[in-house]
Amino acid sequence: MDKEIIASASALFLQYGYKAVTMDDIAEHMRISKKTIYLCFNDKTALVRYSVLHVFETVKDKIINVETTTKNPIDALYEIKKIAVQVLGNKDKSPQYQLQKYYPAIYTEVREKELSAFGDTFKMNLTKGIESGLFRNDIDPDFIMRIYFNGFRGLRDIELFPPAKYDIDLLIGKYIDYHLRAIATTKGIKYLEEYQQKTTP
Repeated sequence: MDKEIIASASALFLQYGYKAVTMDDIAEHMRISKKTIYLCFNDKTALVRYSVLHVFETVKDKIINVETTTKNPIDALYEIKKIAVQVLGNKDKSPQYQLQKYYPAIYTEVREKELSAFGDTFKMNLTKGIESGLFRNDIDPDFIMRIYFNGFRGLRDIELFPPAKYDIDLLIGKYIDYHLRAIATTKGIKYLEEYQQKTTP
């Protein structure tokens, strides 16, 4: 039952926000009593934490799958962008911003997991880019990986980029473009611009 509760709560939190969804909402959605939820979780904070970790593991699996199955590293970054936007892109409810504001300890815990979870996978992306001639061969993959993660964290900072003013989809797109143009070869820039022309509405 606890796994079912986590799955249902995760979906509601992403749709409506971590602050907005109550334990009553989750119980009503699942057609169970609130008491049943409290038998599995001491309080809402505990359920939020398990739900956030559940989403994190789901996203991690999707990203690792993209990186290991997509040959072109530029294509892979844009596929990962789609995954990120699914989690971060609810502008009206801003679940990730609510998490940062109302559950900062959980937000920090997940941020600390990101580098160890995705660092090697992202360095694989950079290595593919170097080997294919799309990225410069003089870049330091470990340094670039850490700079990229640091910048991506900044995109989610509610003081730097208030959700009411900035669209996360556009922000991530601009950041990927900025990142790729800093490390790409002439061949890579050409591919990037052709990709953007094909995918821009």
